[in-house]
Amino acid sequence: MTYKNFTVETDSDGIALVTWDMPGKSMNVIDLSVIEEFEQILDTVTNDEATKGAVITSGKEAFSGGADLSMLQGMLGLYEAEKAKNPENAAKLLFDNAFRLNAIYRKLETSGKPWVSAINGLCMGGALEMSLACHARVIADHPKVKLALPEVKVGLFPGAGGTQRVPRLVHTQEALQFLLRGSNFDPAKALKLGLVTQVVPPRKLIAAAKKLINDGLSPVQPWDEKGYRFPGGQVYSAAGAQLFPPANAIYRRETYDNYPGARAIMKCVYEGLLLPIDTALKVESRYFANVLQSTEAKMMIRSLFMSLQELNKGARRPADVKPSKIKTVGILGGGGFMGAGIGFVTAKAGIKVVLLDRDMEAAEKGRAHSAGLMDKAIGRGRATPAEKEKLLERIHTTADYADLSSCDLIIEAVFEDSEIKKQVTEQAEAHMKRGAIFASNTSTIPITGLAKNSKRPKSFIGIHFFSPVDRMMLTEIILGRRTGEKALAMALDYVRAIKKTPIVVNDTRGFYVNRCVLRYMSEAYNMLIEGVPAAMIENVAKMAGMPVGPLALNDETAIDLSYKILHQTVRDLGEKAVDADHLALIDRLVEEFGRHGRKNGKGFYDYPAKPAKKHLWHGLADLYPQQDPDRIDVQELKNRFHATIALEAARCVEEGVVVDVREADVGSILGFGFAPFSGGAISYIDGMGTAAFVDMCKKLQRKYGKQFKPNKQLVRMAENDEKYYDRFSPYGEPQRQAA
Repeated sequence: MTYKNFTVETDSDGIALVTWDMPGKSMNVIDLSVIEEFEQILDTVTNDEATKGAVITSGKEAFSGGADLSMLQGMLGLYEAEKAKNPENAAKLLFDNAFRLNAIYRKLETSGKPWVSAINGLCMGGALEMSLACHARVIADHPKVKLALPEVKVGLFPGAGGTQRVPRLVHTQEALQFLLRGSNFDPAKALKLGLVTQVVPPRKLIAAAKKLINDGLSPVQPWDEKGYRFPGGQVYSAAGAQLFPPANAIYRRETYDNYPGARAIMKCVYEGLLLPIDTALKVESRYFANVLQSTEAKMMIRSLFMSLQELNKGARRPADVKPSKIKTVGILGGGGFMGAGIGFVTAKAGIKVVLLDRDMEAAEKGRAHSAGLMDKAIGRGRATPAEKEKLLERIHTTADYADLSSCDLIIEAVFEDSEIKKQVTEQAEAHMKRGAIFASNTSTIPITGLAKNSKRPKSFIGIHFFSPVDRMMLTEIILGRRTGEKALAMALDYVRAIKKTPIVVNDTRGFYVNRCVLRYMSEAYNMLIEGVPAAMIENVAKMAGMPVGPLALNDETAIDLSYKILHQTVRDLGEKAVDADHLALIDRLVEEFGRHGRKNGKGFYDYPAKPAKKHLWHGLADLYPQQDPDRIDVQELKNRFHATIALEAARCVEEGVVVDVREADVGSILGFGFAPFSGGAISYIDGMGTAAFVDMCKKLQRKYGKQFKPNKQLVRMAENDEKYYDRFSPYGEPQRQAA
């Protein structure tokens, strides 16, 4: 029989080699056609007496990226349509669809024929669950080979047997960590834990898999054998009593129970280990169908999978501009922390770098930063000394602007001072070649104003990186009023080359991400001034889903930078442009107490020498009269953090700063970690419903002030409970607007 997604070849020993190789795709994914064909192959192998067993492998570099999440969205769409007509039938339909893959994999492991998964590359999600259902797993010994069940990162959990087979193969504690973190296992770790059977050289992969079958591999899984014992012990045992109570406590500490998918993992593992495998798989599918309906899963799938992929593939790139050939990038202020970080990620991408600073000593600091990062990577086994040398060879340090003449792109990363930026722009442009693009890494100063220092504003753009550059995955590309399509295209090509996720926004003070971040920190200032204890501010922010409290975040970005930004805003727009109480707070921290943030060891936190840990500065409690924490409404504090950020995102949409709601969501999550379970700042509003959100904001406005006043567009949308993703569908052409 001929298949679209697979080829099947049976050798003289009666072993079928099933090769998964989907046409027209760079990576195999599980969709409906794959499910149907795989089940047909499974039935054929099972029913053919001449076939001894089967080996499944991939014809691509990677084994598989797992399930196509758009298929899950389709399942949910069918459920919603049926629910309106017959809720009972709808529930059964959703469960049956959720259980289908589980049933197929269970049929595989009880087929009476041995199956071996020959894993030649990255193997994730449902494809790893398929491999776990096989009677053995042989994995290629190669750095690119990783095993992962990452579903929890998009609001789901492994629902095709992953929560049941992993803890039946490895110790329960290791299984929970693997499932809840969604992290990768390399071949050595997978073998050590017992997740795979063998690790072999890539060239011997298929031969080793076939040998297992020829040597008499049992077609019965360990958990189907009489006398099977769980690697981590029974739930109701001394081992279980020592594991599950602290595991639940750690789960609560890490997630604050914000993620239904993570909660379901805990339940599936606990309940499943009390049940026979067949019943346990049905329990898993019931939880999966339930989680799939959750607002959190819907929003996270949309933002952290669909939208993220679309933006990474260039959803906002001008289609009529040819791809840019970026060979050399110049960085002004290359000796500073941001400039050095930009230099590192650029050189790591194979692009030559010219690091320029005021003198050679300063420029060499930037090169040393890259050397230090590579040393850390070497120490962790993620790089080699040879790779370090090649990277450093790409970095040229200089204090001479004439060395910028070969650069295709120049990125300015000097101090957040308009006059300094003007000087370096003019000096760089005197040596820039024709066709080169100039980008500013400013975090708050409008690009249109900075472009006035340029003789070619069409080639002037903002590329805003986030700190630390080597770890933060987002870049914010800012269009000035006169920025041309070529500059935008080159900026997007560059960001894609360095493997970052871009969002494109129109010009305004603070752009998009920093406008939201400043609101987050601003509301923390309000709480401090009201006398909310600093520890409560930080802890409630984490309860609200933020990875870092606003005070700790302000320390990381630097309090003296906030000081400079506030005073620059006053110089540009007048005293009424900033909150006087906030200015007084920051002035006092910087001028009176010398607290600049983490960089000088003194901010909202104190940073003692290691091994001591950072702790909130005790003097914060003396700045303002303190409220009794027992009388403060924790949920209201959480609502304030969510609302102030979501409202700023809504204002940015109304003002045309953000013209694609996908970018508003992805930018808020990747830029500063806005409650990922919500799907992002705009999805937070859609998930709650615009009517309910506006009602909440009006109550907060009456109690806490005008920062919670809903914008006009949002109020109009709330009248009919209209959603942003309906009104501003991202699948039309977003309009560029000058803010």
